[in-house]
Amino acid sequence: MQPLEPAAPGADLTIVMPAYNEGQALARNLPELLEFCRSYGFRLSVTDDGSRDDTGAVLATHASHPNLTIVKHKLNRGYGSAIKSGVLSSTSRYVVTIDADGQHRLEDVLSLYQTIKARDADMIIGKRTVHGKENLYRKTGKSLIRTVARLLMPLHVHDLNSGMKIYDTALGKKYLKLCPDSMAYSDVIALVFISQRHLVLEEPITVDPRTTGTSTISTRTAFETVMEILNVVILFNPMRIFLPSALLLFLSGVGWGTPIILRGHGVSVAAMLLIVTGVIFFFLGLIAEQLSLIRKNSL
Repeated sequence: MQPLEPAAPGADLTIVMPAYNEGQALARNLPELLEFCRSYGFRLSVTDDGSRDDTGAVLATHASHPNLTIVKHKLNRGYGSAIKSGVLSSTSRYVVTIDADGQHRLEDVLSLYQTIKARDADMIIGKRTVHGKENLYRKTGKSLIRTVARLLMPLHVHDLNSGMKIYDTALGKKYLKLCPDSMAYSDVIALVFISQRHLVLEEPITVDPRTTGTSTISTRTAFETVMEILNVVILFNPMRIFLPSALLLFLSGVGWGTPIILRGHGVSVAAMLLIVTGVIFFFLGLIAEQLSLIRKNSL
């Protein structure tokens, strides 16, 4: 892919970077990132998400840079909230999210930017290739999240929770209210774009190992992400959850009760409970489907 020609500062792309206790990484990476933005006419929006280290001080030393916007949270609100603040501060056509720990490469920013313009896509997800050995614990968590998402809705992307995504700013702002303030933001924003039938593609990127700081991803993060995925599915396609549940309960009741009736022992209370619960789930799904249509029309 051919490199872009340097341009004067414009409003075509904003790099959105959430930062929480990343002073050491920013001190090393921020000068290069700002020079990159100056050369290609991009904006950089960094959200200091209530950091307790010298993140604020490091940002303050570059506050006068014409390509830099600094957003300050007095308290730590979460990864998703920090990205939301960065997106809301952006006036460019596109935004691309990257991490503050230096794991994402600037050439991949250019690659995603060129691809979204060439393909007229609404979102490009950076499909990660990790240099070095990936942590088995995190790899298992990512696989679990992808599996749950694929079971609940049709997906054509692989790296759903990649932190590097480029997307249409106007659409991003439109859907921010549906996204959580937690680490689950990365998964949910992609699921919302997919659910709303926008063009979402993937482009390979390279992720370098973290050299400073500590990751905040944990088992709780994976659990919260799965719950947020359930919320998105119920919001946009509730019958994907209610219909299988209703059928399972109804058929279980029929399977349990039929042999008892055939033996002449009457109707099983437990079997009837399963059947009635299945019917209730079905009608709850219909109600949820109607509410989902109302929500979609209000977006």
